[in-house]
Amino acid sequence: MTTQIKTQQKSKKSERIKVAQHRTNLRSESLTIATPGFGSTNGNDNHESKGIKAYAAQNATASLGPFAIRRRDVGLHDVQIEILYCGVCHSDLHHVRNEWHNTVYPCVPGHEIVGRVTGIGSEVQKFKEGDLVGVGCMVDSCRTCSSCHDGLEQYCEHGPIFTYNSEDKHLGGVTYGGYSKAIVVDEAFVLRVSEKLNLAAVAPLLCAGITTYSPLRRWKVGAGQKVGIVGLGGLGHMAVKFAHSFGAHVVLFTTSPEKGADAIRLGAHEVVVSKDLDEMNKHLNSFDFILDAVSAEHDINAYLKLLKVDGTLTLIGLPEKPLGIAAFNLVAQRHQLAGSMIGGIAQTQEMLDYCATHGIVSDVELISIDQVNEAYERMLKGQVKYRFVIDMGSL
Repeated sequence: MTTQIKTQQKSKKSERIKVAQHRTNLRSESLTIATPGFGSTNGNDNHESKGIKAYAAQNATASLGPFAIRRRDVGLHDVQIEILYCGVCHSDLHHVRNEWHNTVYPCVPGHEIVGRVTGIGSEVQKFKEGDLVGVGCMVDSCRTCSSCHDGLEQYCEHGPIFTYNSEDKHLGGVTYGGYSKAIVVDEAFVLRVSEKLNLAAVAPLLCAGITTYSPLRRWKVGAGQKVGIVGLGGLGHMAVKFAHSFGAHVVLFTTSPEKGADAIRLGAHEVVVSKDLDEMNKHLNSFDFILDAVSAEHDINAYLKLLKVDGTLTLIGLPEKPLGIAAFNLVAQRHQLAGSMIGGIAQTQEMLDYCATHGIVSDVELISIDQVNEAYERMLKGQVKYRFVIDMGSL
């Protein structure tokens, strides 16, 4: 049975109990296989025979199921994290089903991770055992290119190391994500999480949150601006919350009239059904900024027409097929079409701190790990408000 999680904070007492249970489970439930395990804090691999419970896809058509993975030993600058919650991102489904044609199997997804520090390397400065932390979409980058020096690790010129399905420079093979009991990450890519917020509802901030926060900050969305959000899903619902919090006049575009009441609840001032041409035409030449969070095929020209002179439409959704763009819709009003990914580590921490100050979290539905395959099917049908989060204590 799933539990609908809104924005109510769990008591600190219950969180402490949950953490204690996780610590017990992590010790008692490790699977014995011939792989490196935890223990070293000097950066050396001691090749302990210990595996970590995880959920993985073995190929593009297989359901996710139990799997044992290896995690590297704790190095000098590493943080060992016991995973409490992991959000379910649409990217997880894309990777599991190899829809982007780059998946290496077995694939352990998950890049919206909230957990508790259980070990640190001897040179770690920012964290201590017991701290609440998060890990998002990246676990490393080259750290030497101009993008990395500018705090834009997500645009690393040599490619960031993503939390899963990237080259694992420590163990070989590929990185494994948060559908697992524990993870080891360099402290430079670990984020501090506030105890003020519901931890399950914090998890999606590590992807859906920063994916929307970053472009809204980049294009300086704020008071006195009219801002459109296209799509009310995992990304769109966070975009509405942030844009409202920043003081903008927020208009939500949706193809589903029944989402109107929810959009208003989340912070939209107006809701426009995008299939209604008359309603769309009422907003011609009026938007300062539009954030398009839709990954399904749709006509982007309909939204470009709504921008005022020098207005910007930024894409964060990832439609499978190329978008058809009429040049006139760009040149006639000096419109700008842009794209944005996640934010860098510093901006992600800024976002988490902002959310703690302003009480902003995702609307989530908490599930157990054995419900993840069903959750994927429901996600495809839009049957979630608005992000699934796995209670990793169920693994």
